[in-house]
Amino acid sequence: MIRVAIVGYGNIGKYSVEAVKAAPDMELAGIVRRAGSEPVHGIKTVSDIAELGKVDVALLCTPTRSVEETALPLLAQGIHTVDSFDIHDGIVALRRSLGEQARKHNAVAVISAGWDPGTDSVLRTLMLAMAPKGITYTNFGPGMSMGHSVVARSKAGVKDALSLTIPTGSGVHRRMVYVVLEEGAAYADVEKAIKSDSYFCHDDTHVLQVSDIDSLRDMGHGVLMERKGVSGSTQNQLFKFEMRINNPALTAQVMVSSARAATRLQPGCYTMPEIAPIDYLPGDDREAWIAKLV
Repeated sequence: MIRVAIVGYGNIGKYSVEAVKAAPDMELAGIVRRAGSEPVHGIKTVSDIAELGKVDVALLCTPTRSVEETALPLLAQGIHTVDSFDIHDGIVALRRSLGEQARKHNAVAVISAGWDPGTDSVLRTLMLAMAPKGITYTNFGPGMSMGHSVVARSKAGVKDALSLTIPTGSGVHRRMVYVVLEEGAAYADVEKAIKSDSYFCHDDTHVLQVSDIDSLRDMGHGVLMERKGVSGSTQNQLFKFEMRINNPALTAQVMVSSARAATRLQPGCYTMPEIAPIDYLPGDDREAWIAKLV
C-alpha cells in the first residue's frame, strides 16, 4: 500500500481524502495542517509530517505560490510530492528547482498535476502528435477558478472572494472577480491589486463588490479544447475534447493518480505529459491494462 499524506485541507485537500480512501492501493497516513488548526474528525491531523511515520507521497493541497517552499523540505526527506501548481509560465522553473532537489534525495516530484495544467496538457500533446501543424484553442469555463479565487482572497482588504472564468471564444477569457471587502477597505485599492496580479493582468478582468459570496459559490467548471491542423499533408483535421466537472474533485483525483505514478518513476521532477498514462492506473499487471485498453 502507498502511504499518502495530505498537506493542506482546503477544497482540494478535502476531496483528496475521498480519492485516497477510494484508491485500492493507497492508505491515508494523515493530514498536515498549520499548528493550531482544527483536527479533522477521524483522521490523524498533525503540524509536522514526521509525526505520521512512514510517508511515501505527500499531496500538496496548498496555494500554488507556496508549492516550492512546501515541496523542497519534503523532497529532502525522500518523500515524493505531487502538486497542482497552475502558473503556466512558472512550470519550467519549478521543474528545474524541484528536479534538482528530488534527484539529490532519491525522490520524485510530479508538478502541475491537475486538469489544466495536467490532463489537458496531455491531451494537447496528443493532439499535436496527431496534427503537427495547426492551432489549438483551450476554452475554460464557465466556472469557478480555485487558483484565481485564492489569489483574490489574499489581497489586503479582501474578506472573501470568488473568481469566475467566462470563455469568450478562441482561447480568450473574461475573469469576473466578486469580492467582499474588509471594513474600511477601499474598493479602488483592491481592484488595482487584483488586476495587476499576474493571475489576472493578461485577461479581461472585472472586479465587483458584493455583500456575500456564498450565494455565488459553485465548484463546477469545464473546458472545451479544439485543434484544427494538418496530418502529413492532409489538411482540415479537426479534434475536439469537452468536459464539465466539479473542479476540486477532479484536481484531487488527478493528484492521487499522479501519486501512484510517482512511486514508479526514476528520481526527478515530471509534468504529466512526461509520464506514461498506464502509470496512473492501479495494479502491477501492465499486460492486463494493455489487453483492456489497447
